[in-house]
Amino acid sequence: MARDGGGEQRVAIVGAGLAGCLLAVLLGRRGIPVTVYERRPDPRVAGAERGRSINLAISARGLAALEQVGLRDQSLKQALPMHGRMVHPLPGGQNFQPYSADGERAINSVSRAELNRSLLDTAEGTPGVTLRFSQRVTGVNADAGTILLDGADSEPADVVLAGDGAYSAVRKSLALDGDTDFLEHGYKELTVPPKDGEFALDPDALHIWPRGTSMMIALPNLDRSFTCTLFWPRGDFDALDTPEKVTAYFERHYPDVAGLMPDLADDYEHNPIGSLVTVRCWPWTRYGDGALVALLGDAAHAIVPFFGQGANCAFEDCIEIDRCLTETDGDWARALSLYQERRKANTDAIAEMALDNFIEMRDRVSSPVYRAKQAATHALERRLAGRYVSRYELVSFSTLPYAEIPARIRRQNRVLAASVLGGGAVLALAARILRRRRA
Repeated sequence: MARDGGGEQRVAIVGAGLAGCLLAVLLGRRGIPVTVYERRPDPRVAGAERGRSINLAISARGLAALEQVGLRDQSLKQALPMHGRMVHPLPGGQNFQPYSADGERAINSVSRAELNRSLLDTAEGTPGVTLRFSQRVTGVNADAGTILLDGADSEPADVVLAGDGAYSAVRKSLALDGDTDFLEHGYKELTVPPKDGEFALDPDALHIWPRGTSMMIALPNLDRSFTCTLFWPRGDFDALDTPEKVTAYFERHYPDVAGLMPDLADDYEHNPIGSLVTVRCWPWTRYGDGALVALLGDAAHAIVPFFGQGANCAFEDCIEIDRCLTETDGDWARALSLYQERRKANTDAIAEMALDNFIEMRDRVSSPVYRAKQAATHALERRLAGRYVSRYELVSFSTLPYAEIPARIRRQNRVLAASVLGGGAVLALAARILRRRRA
């Protein structure tokens, strides 16, 4: 069994992505030496993989975590605030839908590569943290207390924290796999470059082109470009097998943006198609005779990106592990047990909300009825400030545990229903707004 006080424990983190780096900094600042193993070469030198960025939407939870390691302000300087959705329906026109009732709150478009660079720099500068690149971990032998490396001898470890992604080699080696559900959709990235040195689209919004069973989104970048992501059924990608078909399809289905993408055909041909997966795993820990192992981030609970909460959620894992170590006086076995018990319900909840938000983004947002309901919701939020809060605001602009959000919404709705029965003025206001919007 891993040592719990009879000497310095050897702690390893698998994966130098966003969560792995944040956790390394948190542990290093506790005085815990940690070695981080990363299969890729150093991305600060090699650069990011083509077509794999999916810009991050960092919101309250992620910012709270970055605050813990002094990176909140720096990250915001690398970000562009998006105060709402700009919806681009067919046949034309567009409409802006603010995220918050007061129109002031924003989620933040951040380059995954730049944020990872900042976290790597911070981890590298933290005493006790060692980064090892081009070291592919293929699994863990929890009974022997060793990490298995591709093309090299195994190395000892007493505690292994696996943040190696949705297709985690550590999870697979320990037979911790649960349900892995793939959407029929894949994703592909495209680029809208600056136009005459300026943004070609409104940079204060997350742009959505909802098309029923599919959609495209675009997030702004500091260089005044936009990263666009197609979320299409895989068969739709295969059907466009010539540059001419690609151009014609975009001119027909995305007419207001097709002319803003001069490299459309090349990006479409060469950027890969990624998968969209939800991972539900339990347990997240393995207590072997030689090592304790725990999963975090996508390795434990990958979610689809449609609520912009993947990184935010993984950062919360890191903060929870750090909190549990404090509560247990550094007892790893007790800390990791507490960690998984506290986080599981929350990650299940956001996984379901992210799937539901996909339907909302690709289909509902262009509906006049949906827009009327949103206007009524915002009116209620303004009228009942702090007592009535939308699901979106609870997810994106608060740190209320994800698992508590559905019950909070149900309670609010029961109160509103009672208000209807009692002739409440607030619901009368909502009804008037809905009637005006439908007229």
